[in-house]
Amino acid sequence: MRRALGSVRAKAALGATVVVALALIATGVAVLLVLRGQLQSQAGLQAEVQARNVAGQIATGTAFDQLDLPDGEDRPVVVTGDGGRVLAVGEDVRAVDGKRVGKGKAAEGSSKDGSDDGDDDGDDDGDDDGDSGRRLGPGEIDDHADLRSGSADVGGKVADYRFASVDAKDSRGTSVKVVAGSALAPEEDAVASVRDAMLIGLPLLLVVVAGVTWLVTRRALRPVEGIRGEMAAITASTDLSRRVPVPSSQDEVGRLARTTNETLAALELSVERQRRFVADASHELRSPIASLRTQLEVAVAHPELLDMPGAVADTVRLQRLAADLLLLARLDAGERPSDARVDLAAMVREETSQRLTDRVPVRIAELAGGEVAGSRGQLARVLGNLLDNAQRHAAEWVRVSVVREGEWLALRVEDDGPGVPPDERERIFERFVRLDDARARDDDDGGAGLGLAIARDVAVRHGGSLAVRTGSVFELRLPAAG
Repeated sequence: MRRALGSVRAKAALGATVVVALALIATGVAVLLVLRGQLQSQAGLQAEVQARNVAGQIATGTAFDQLDLPDGEDRPVVVTGDGGRVLAVGEDVRAVDGKRVGKGKAAEGSSKDGSDDGDDDGDDDGDDDGDSGRRLGPGEIDDHADLRSGSADVGGKVADYRFASVDAKDSRGTSVKVVAGSALAPEEDAVASVRDAMLIGLPLLLVVVAGVTWLVTRRALRPVEGIRGEMAAITASTDLSRRVPVPSSQDEVGRLARTTNETLAALELSVERQRRFVADASHELRSPIASLRTQLEVAVAHPELLDMPGAVADTVRLQRLAADLLLLARLDAGERPSDARVDLAAMVREETSQRLTDRVPVRIAELAGGEVAGSRGQLARVLGNLLDNAQRHAAEWVRVSVVREGEWLALRVEDDGPGVPPDERERIFERFVRLDDARARDDDDGGAGLGLAIARDVAVRHGGSLAVRTGSVFELRLPAAG
């Protein structure tokens, strides 16, 4: 149960439900407020029309006891004059806002000076200017109407109303105030009906939203579950040749599956490369170890037959191979070179001056000034490996140069040998790869096919490149420092 609730589907369904619920609640509240406001405005308009209708009768000279007042509890009307005296009142209207009204009597709560406690005040002298600020003449009705909400007792039943108050004068100039009400019960019933509908529909809608989100998310994540299951199977079987299923859709899940397969392919290649590296290293180590053991066993039985130079050569070969393997292991582990500044020209002079036992002489050509950022030891190793490779193939000379090409420094090692065939110019940088015509020489000088592979790895780690520019010219390109 906990796992199901913690799944992406459950979280998506819960999140969508919460968002929709908040949106619906906010929308519902806004709708109810707008609906209530519109219904109240409509009720106020009806009350004002009703008040102006009665005021029109008064302005045209209709006697107060002959006014055509609306009947029913939905439309109470009260007409008051000076001092708040009730001149006319609708049938069964007993009180307004808790103040009892009766024809010919002052409304309860009115002051002795004739002022009304209601929203509108009359003048004792009969000259009511109205709230509009305009003096009314005989037979005129004020253009302004006061609207308010209140309660009224009609026929013993107290209810809420929207009242409209209109000032007027009859044909004799007597000021009156007509208060008419419109019941708010229909408005309250309408708002309550909409609210009840929302309360019933909202949970149902949220259930639908949660269900649809759950199903859609389940369908969308079904390929992810397939990818997870296949990855679990690959982990259990350690078979990196397997691939996860790729859905036909071009969405994020499809891209995830393709990226996962690319990662598996790269991992498979890396593991295969590591296996091949271990196998090749074991093969390369077997020969010098076997030779050294044989010599030592012969020396034990026949000391006078000990080949000391051969034993030393085998030991040196083992030492070089171990150093190469250690450097490759560090490079594969992601070791980054230092940020020291290296003068390539000075490094070339120093390294070539120490090679006194080379088979062919090393010539120094142009040496452009410039520094690169990196490890001097690793860059010197690259130069040494390139010179060793050139020595194995050169006929009479080897030449080294450093040239400046824009923001790059190029270190070139060239020999007068036959050169590298075009179809072999990339393969020679693979580990433990030696061309057939060089294998015989490597058996003598201890080459294991790692020199150029190490040189290229170091070049890449320094942000540069190493390639065969022409048949016998190897070029190391590095970004100039500063």
